[in-house]
Amino acid sequence: MHAISLRLTLQPLGLALTIAAGVFSVSSASADEVQVAVAANFTAPIQAIAQDFEKDTGHKLVASFGATGQFYTQIKNGAPFEVFLAADDTTPAKLEQENEIVKGSRFTYAVGTLALWSAKEGYVDDKGEVLKKNQYQHLSIANPKAAPYGLAATQVLEKLGLTEATKPKLVEGQSIAQAYQFVSTGNAELGFVALSQVFKDGKLNSGSAWIVPANLHEPIKQDAVILNKGKDSAAAKALMDYLKGPKAAAVIKSFGYQL
Repeated sequence: MHAISLRLTLQPLGLALTIAAGVFSVSSASADEVQVAVAANFTAPIQAIAQDFEKDTGHKLVASFGATGQFYTQIKNGAPFEVFLAADDTTPAKLEQENEIVKGSRFTYAVGTLALWSAKEGYVDDKGEVLKKNQYQHLSIANPKAAPYGLAATQVLEKLGLTEATKPKLVEGQSIAQAYQFVSTGNAELGFVALSQVFKDGKLNSGSAWIVPANLHEPIKQDAVILNKGKDSAAAKALMDYLKGPKAAAVIKSFGYQL
């Protein structure tokens, strides 16, 4: 019996929380383990995908969650990751240029959607007018230098002409997970999050949200790569193949991503 281990990296304290996602029997005698660095916005989808991945392939997925920019630094410093699921396409492309990945392994596994969300029912209207009314005290975003969804949020504010008005109200999380946490705990009335954090199967899990039109920011193309440490890993290759398959695609779409 093998347990899927999903590790959540809490920034900036660097603590790790291991979550047991399920236990399944493994019939494959060649079952292997793959260490995966996962952008925080993809936490819920990879948890769902991991269960089917292990049942279908026998391989075990061990995931660490955090900001893409922080993962880049960790990878450059020798972190033991074999696969990287980034929140953008520029960071994987940079790693490719620096010969840190297996050639030909990079592909876009999802295109992200940004949402303005509040934990309060009815607080955010479906056109995002709450931003312009400027009656809130705190607006949560992820660090735009480390988290692509945070960068997208700043692009939205700039396009709407709200950069200066919102600057004193910004509460910045180190990752999109922390940005979400600020809103969910009430420390910020609203914030820019990944739609996947608050959405499943066509409806919001809680609160109220404005799904930000894609033309207000650059596309959030999320690329996956096999890192050099995973070049001989059967589990790493199996995961990349699995992410391109119909089961993973159905899960990814169910959380509001495009393919």
